[in-house]
Amino acid sequence: MGNPTFDPGLTQQFTAPLRRVINKDGSFNILRRGTKWRDRHLYLHLIKTGWPEFLAMLFLAFLAVNTLFALAYFALGPGQLAGAEASTAAGRFLNGFFFSAHTLSTVGYGNIAPKGLASNFLSAFEAMVGLMGFAVATGLLYGRFSRPTARIGFSPHMLVAPYRGGTSLQFRIVNQRSNLLMEVEAKVLMMTVAGPPGEFKRTYDPLPLERSGVQFLALTWTIVHPIDEHSPLAGMTAADLERLQVEFLILIKGFDDTFGQTVHARYSYRHDELLWGGRFAPAFDVDSRGDLVLEPDKVGALASAESSPRGG
Repeated sequence: MGNPTFDPGLTQQFTAPLRRVINKDGSFNILRRGTKWRDRHLYLHLIKTGWPEFLAMLFLAFLAVNTLFALAYFALGPGQLAGAEASTAAGRFLNGFFFSAHTLSTVGYGNIAPKGLASNFLSAFEAMVGLMGFAVATGLLYGRFSRPTARIGFSPHMLVAPYRGGTSLQFRIVNQRSNLLMEVEAKVLMMTVAGPPGEFKRTYDPLPLERSGVQFLALTWTIVHPIDEHSPLAGMTAADLERLQVEFLILIKGFDDTFGQTVHARYSYRHDELLWGGRFAPAFDVDSRGDLVLEPDKVGALASAESSPRGG
């Protein structure tokens, strides 16, 4: 079991116990340290980060830029902004802040205007910064909306289930979006860990599937690896899987018909995420008009409550 020469790019030898290889969100469990600032690409980070963080960063950047320009207007002294007079320093700063927001966004209500050479130069520079900044922000928004991504739902557990008089390893996927995925392919690798402490070694076994692809992922797809005499799982129990720290690495690839591009999804199941002896319940049905009704949230629904996480 395990091909010692096969490495999918996740290394074979390491010295300490590891957590899972692929996280539940599809990212690899790899932390980068020691990189230089020029190796970090801000655009890639802003494209890939979550929406709450992205919107928060835009808001903070807008707030920071306006605060800096407000401080600059305040430093020019009274009389440089017509209509910004105030009885207190805090009021004058706030008027400068709001004038900065009007200038940065090129709104220009006209209630406050630059007065003097220095303030005109500063407001002209800020207008240029605003035009460039909003152009970048617009590009980032478009890039995030237009970037094709797969939204594949995976069953919470893998099953060791009956299959054609024997047993099989099964999990189920569904497209959680309404777009059509075509020519969908699946690959499953079984990763095992063995060796004495300090000399752990990973081995990887590609698992043959009943079907490695479907033409359309319009409903659910139950991906099946038959456990026969040729399977790396033949004769193994839950205790064996735990001893070998088995993790099943899932790679899904499909063609997004809406964007006209190939999309990918990754997932993994560890040995303690297997249920033994269960069956998946149907996640779609036919209504009274003869239409198929799919319920993506039932991708992991089980037909039997007798499944065991330990198995034998």
